[in-house]
Amino acid sequence: MPPETDRVQGRTVLTLMGSQTLGGIGVASGLAVGAIVAADVSGNDALSGLATTTQVLGGALFTIPVVALMARFGRRLGLVTAYLTGGLGALLAITATATGQFWLLLVGTTLFGASTTAGNQARYAATDLSPTERRGRHLSWVVWATTVGSVLGPNLIGPGQRVAAVLGIPPLAGAWVLSMAGFGLAALVLVALLRPDPLLLARRLAADEAAGPDPEPVPDPLGPSDPLGAPDPLGAPDPLGAPDPVSGSPAATARGGSIVEGLRLIRVTPAALWGTVALTVGHVVMVAVMVMTPLHMRHGQAEIEVIGLVISLHILGMYGLSPVVGQLVDRWGATRVVLLGTAILVLSCALAAISTDGHSGTLTAALILLGLGWSCTMVAGSGTIAGAVPVPVRAAVQGAADLVMGLSAAAGGALAGVVMDRFGFDVLAVVSGLTALALSALTVARRRVVSLGG
Repeated sequence: MPPETDRVQGRTVLTLMGSQTLGGIGVASGLAVGAIVAADVSGNDALSGLATTTQVLGGALFTIPVVALMARFGRRLGLVTAYLTGGLGALLAITATATGQFWLLLVGTTLFGASTTAGNQARYAATDLSPTERRGRHLSWVVWATTVGSVLGPNLIGPGQRVAAVLGIPPLAGAWVLSMAGFGLAALVLVALLRPDPLLLARRLAADEAAGPDPEPVPDPLGPSDPLGAPDPLGAPDPLGAPDPVSGSPAATARGGSIVEGLRLIRVTPAALWGTVALTVGHVVMVAVMVMTPLHMRHGQAEIEVIGLVISLHILGMYGLSPVVGQLVDRWGATRVVLLGTAILVLSCALAAISTDGHSGTLTAALILLGLGWSCTMVAGSGTIAGAVPVPVRAAVQGAADLVMGLSAAAGGALAGVVMDRFGFDVLAVVSGLTALALSALTVARRRVVSLGG
């Protein structure tokens, strides 16, 4: 990487870390109260998971327009639009809580999910200018930056209630007021500081390299240490017909930003397909257990502040050690880190299954490990996807992967509420653990197949 590009990459990562911190406050504040407010407004615990489910669904669906914006205009406009949409969703959730309108709450939480889209796409923006050997670290630093805001957010439930009292709205609606503030500040940081746009610069650099007399070959995106020994997916003919990497023509832009093309590329690119499966399964397991934990605790008469603390520790597990996870991905390869993550997820689900209602040390440990296992599958899977395809179609493939992840997690969250209502939290945890175990088995099988083929 040329020195000037290295400096731009450094500024980009720092800017994204700042926006992730502020956005994390907003996401975590709303997340901490979503299931409880949904149960209160609907009057039915079986519907409690729909608040988080619609948030996850919104995060998945808003990936489509946000990726289209990024493909045409760069990362900055897409990220800012996502945060502002999330702020609108928070406003509608406040209104729904005050008026007792469950349908409006679900509309608000769906729009609120766009903020998750911003956070997810920011991790990819961190890799636009990264060399292969530092891709995992740069991605993980931006993921880590969410720690501060996300851990702080649930613990602001108490102050949020005081804000709500001043504004004359229901106590738990104050959390969404803090969400609006966090999203607005994150958007301002991106507007002011994310310059030049990393995706547009990466495309320009790719075009310059392609125009050179002897362009450098693209290295294996998983790094030489990847135990899979997977062949370079770029060695095959470009399934899009090798479009101009920086063409400003509408055709090139449309193809480079199409979610449909992204899904097709994932299907025909083994590394991208495996990365998508890894991050999707890890995310589904995490969401299914996490969204039902506040209700599981409230059934045992846990206080709202204690619930907020446990969710904060869970989020700390998700993001706190992500730089370490990123280092492991760069050194060990993605496969081993995914296997580590699935082992941690299985242990987490086992502890959750034996935990009692209310607050317990066992449940707290389970939630921390749940976050750590998620971090392993997320960082390893995302890093694999980021390096699996050429720059011109990178945003489309990344968006398609997040769409699959989000829709799957939304379905998992909805089913989690039903399973818990009918069978209990322990059964939900066992099913989630078996799902993580299936990812581990798939990864081992894939590793053996590739080794035999190599």
